[in-house]
Amino acid sequence: MKKLAITAIVIVFAATTALAGSPGADAVVGYWKTEPDPDGAAIIRIVDNGGRFDGTIVWLEKPIYGPDEERPGKPKVDLDNPDPELRERPLLGLRLLEGFTFDARKEQWKNGTIYDPGNGKTYKCKMWLEGPDTLKVRGFIGFSMLGRNATWTRVPEAELQKLGLVESGEPEQAAEAPATPE
Repeated sequence: MKKLAITAIVIVFAATTALAGSPGADAVVGYWKTEPDPDGAAIIRIVDNGGRFDGTIVWLEKPIYGPDEERPGKPKVDLDNPDPELRERPLLGLRLLEGFTFDARKEQWKNGTIYDPGNGKTYKCKMWLEGPDTLKVRGFIGFSMLGRNATWTRVPEAELQKLGLVESGEPEQAAEAPATPE
């Protein structure tokens, strides 16, 4: 009996120690900067919408079309969307990530989608943390082996304040992500 009690205590201790080191579902909540590409970087705000995680573009490094682009001097819109009705919606405020759920066992957010405004396509997606300030995002078609990774970095509060995205001391999850008209 004593052996059984000690075994139970060891199992409970091991389980709580293992869970203490893993991120919680809300560890992904916050502001994340994408890798720069020819269109510049973006900042995505990820929020928890009742256990489902969504992300919206809240800042663009280059929010206006350049002089050699389709619409010089105008704010960027979703030009490559396959639905002509959606091609005029602004990229700022566009919901890029949708429907992620957290899998505590795998320590990743999965079952979501990511929209690529560069080609107008939506892909299956999963995400995981590689440290508290590094988010790996993998978009794929069908199987996750057929896809590509991107590395996003958490945006420090001082940079968010400088960009006017938050005020000093504002919690990162103060409000829901704005709805994207579809």
